[in-house]
Amino acid sequence: MCGLCGEVRFDGRAADVAAVQRMSETMAARGPDGEGVWAQGRVAFGHRRLSVIDLSACGAQPMQDPELGLTAVFNGCIYNYPELRAELAGHGYRFTSTSDTEVIVKGYHRWGVDVVDHLVGMFAVVLHERDSGRVVLMRDRLGIKPLYLAETPGRLRFASTLPALLAGGDVDTTIDPVALHHYLSWHAVVPAPRTVLQGVRKLPPATVRVLEADGTSREHRYWAPDHVRREEFAGFSERDWEDAVLESLRTAVRRRTVSDVPVGVLLSGGLDSSLITALLAEQGQTDLATYSIGFESVGGRGGDEFEYSDVIAERFATDHHRIRVSGDELVGALGHAVGAMSEPMVSHDVAAFDLLSQQVSQSIKVVQSGQGADEVFGGYHWYPPLAGLTPQQGVDVYARAFFDRDHAGMAQVLDPRWLTATDVSREFLAEHFARPGADTAVDAALRLDTEVMLVDDPVKRVDNTTMAWGLEARVPFLDHELVELAAAVPPELQLSGGGKGILKRVGYRVIPREVIDRPKGYFPVPAITHLEGKVLGTVKDALTSRAAQDRGLFRPEYVQGLLRDPNGELTPLRGNKLWQLGLLEMWLQQHGIG
Repeated sequence: MCGLCGEVRFDGRAADVAAVQRMSETMAARGPDGEGVWAQGRVAFGHRRLSVIDLSACGAQPMQDPELGLTAVFNGCIYNYPELRAELAGHGYRFTSTSDTEVIVKGYHRWGVDVVDHLVGMFAVVLHERDSGRVVLMRDRLGIKPLYLAETPGRLRFASTLPALLAGGDVDTTIDPVALHHYLSWHAVVPAPRTVLQGVRKLPPATVRVLEADGTSREHRYWAPDHVRREEFAGFSERDWEDAVLESLRTAVRRRTVSDVPVGVLLSGGLDSSLITALLAEQGQTDLATYSIGFESVGGRGGDEFEYSDVIAERFATDHHRIRVSGDELVGALGHAVGAMSEPMVSHDVAAFDLLSQQVSQSIKVVQSGQGADEVFGGYHWYPPLAGLTPQQGVDVYARAFFDRDHAGMAQVLDPRWLTATDVSREFLAEHFARPGADTAVDAALRLDTEVMLVDDPVKRVDNTTMAWGLEARVPFLDHELVELAAAVPPELQLSGGGKGILKRVGYRVIPREVIDRPKGYFPVPAITHLEGKVLGTVKDALTSRAAQDRGLFRPEYVQGLLRDPNGELTPLRGNKLWQLGLLEMWLQQHGIG
């Protein structure tokens, strides 16, 4: 787990090593254990290392293989690297390290871009071929590891974070109106390849892009699970589905124990992280470190779920850490949390994860986390209304339940010069639902949320906040084989029991019932969901600043109306609309975007 960056030139000039060095320096927290820069003519790579597999200098990056003529930078973890290493050794490859990075390099030489089909894990990889001048960029199937791009005529730069690209300089920071529309519709989700800035894009998940020496490029998507009923499961009973999901989840959790340092768990006390804890204990892991966080109550809303995490910690005898955070600590952490965001994210979970990551990183380098289960196994409340509908019929139902505002509402918020001519967010939704490979509206929604919302909200949130403190987070519910299996589960089984029916049945077999049979919990951060005091003051300062006025994104009368009643306008998902606007301005200002 690390931070990578680089520059590739196509105009005959040498790569700007100083710019690459500046980009690398911004990611020091992602890789506190080592750094390196490599340059060869028109190509330069930078890397920051968090040592998790092969802690020796042999695993340092950028990694060069003079014999094969390959140089690579890599961020992530390949969980099946020991098996791939053995397979490649059988083909005559010799290894000088025990790192997964070297396995990727040898694997690319053996299989070319098809190496991605052999990798089980999370990864963003960039490779350079010495002899051809070709550069290849690859991102994992579920987009767990980020890869941002900034292209100008004759040049491409890439980095693990958007702020790193800004540090390199010469980036078009104009707001992208389409991305802004998405941000205000999908509670800050901006689907790849866009970001809120015109000059920065991101490589989509499950995508390989090949850049030739002459500047021509091509890309292809190498993986996409179909949300359809498959013949191989035609005779499955509910018990068969339970057995299959449990076994697949066991494999996913076991894979993510591959490490040369201890692996802990972020234990919220909900079904998902409790299952991970239980399965690790089942597999014989003792003295498992688990971590929970809680906040002060605000506006009558509770700020912790310790009663449930305590049940799991006691049942499985974990080394449990309760982390309590005061309101003042939360306010003090907001600046760091916003600074850690590669893109503006409105979820109140961001501040929580940032504070949690800070505390956890003081005692451990790697944790497993329960992100992804709700999207993959149907845990959200907007799925049941879609039951029995075709994908086409489901578009309006999904939009009403999920979107923060419609296009007419957008016109009330945005200054006219930033408003798109058409409802681009709903058009994106309708196009996605119409794609082949989803049998029902529920299937289409699960596919959309897994491919888009999950990638650019929960997954990005976890990567940004954990890596900002040099902590690696692994997400077993996004094991691609488990996701493929879940995509085939009949919708009626996914939605049974109030949602996540199959996963709950699995849970009954391994964890206490009281953790499952309770109201669905969310990571509670009351001071952000209910704006008052110092947090409200921070939001007001951002939205009334000279920078915000000069930018002119929002109608002044709309902003003033929200400030008069800070908690009066909520989205259908109970998000605070004032926080949504304020967070965007806070992010733009903190990253120096004029």
